[in-house]
Amino acid sequence: MAFDESGKIWFNGKFVDWKEANIHVLSHVVHYGSSVFEGIRCYNTKQGPAIFRLKEHVDRLYNSARIYRMDIPYSQEEFLKAIVDTVQINRLKACYIRPVVFRGYGELGVYPLNCPVISVIAAWAWGKYLGEEALELGVDVGVSSWRRMAPDTMPNLAKAGSNYMNSQLAKMESLFNGYHEAIMLDYSGMVSEGSGENIFLVKEGILYTPPVSSSLLNGITRDSIITLAQDMDLDVVEQQIPREMLYLADELFLTGTAAEVTPIRSVDQIIIGEGLRGEVTQKLQDSFFKILEGKVEDRYGWLTYLK
Repeated sequence: MAFDESGKIWFNGKFVDWKEANIHVLSHVVHYGSSVFEGIRCYNTKQGPAIFRLKEHVDRLYNSARIYRMDIPYSQEEFLKAIVDTVQINRLKACYIRPVVFRGYGELGVYPLNCPVISVIAAWAWGKYLGEEALELGVDVGVSSWRRMAPDTMPNLAKAGSNYMNSQLAKMESLFNGYHEAIMLDYSGMVSEGSGENIFLVKEGILYTPPVSSSLLNGITRDSIITLAQDMDLDVVEQQIPREMLYLADELFLTGTAAEVTPIRSVDQIIIGEGLRGEVTQKLQDSFFKILEGKVEDRYGWLTYLK
């Protein structure tokens, strides 16, 4: 993922040059991982650029900050507008948007509340997270030896930078082992999610996904796919999923802002189904992307069009 450093970044309420968006090396976030963030996509639809589920992403950002007692010094309406402005000032049509809120330079120590809260929004052009072919051909994944955090250790419902140290371990392990991505188990050994995606399983026409209690982030794309599946009269079951159920699935796929809807063709070198994108996965993909590309009515109000 290469950056175009000619753009502007929204930094504490002002637009600054890309290379001027800097922080002090003794900022609290550098030493203690005190950040919360979002990943948001803007799609170039037939009706012009549109941001996918902008309000829900900003709601989650503020909820993550609330869990960590971080008071964002802007209203949610101001933050929404700042995200739109960031896309527009950079003249982007399709892009990835990264809002991040973190504790800055004040004093050093585990106790964070005497450090200022810094708010930043960046946006840049970015393609498919797991590659263009992955959406059709699928990816190979391996179950990681690293587990998701137990609920009384770290808040999994917060999209916090510190949580992704756990994800980094799983992602690196998966790539070193020859896979595209990792599947992580929760604290009790049940399926949780990928390093940065939620997971769905199709078995005998029923769509399964682990519950929020399985130490996963409650993904916005996850919620979107559940909504689409229910409207397609698919049975959707949120339940604990044992590891071996992955091997017996008819279809598997990952969801996330970056991954979108990506089929899984093998787990631990065991081929899933016929080793191709399954029928249910393809139907959900088609329905999802038709909305994102403006080819059908946005009946859920998911898109924020830029003027």
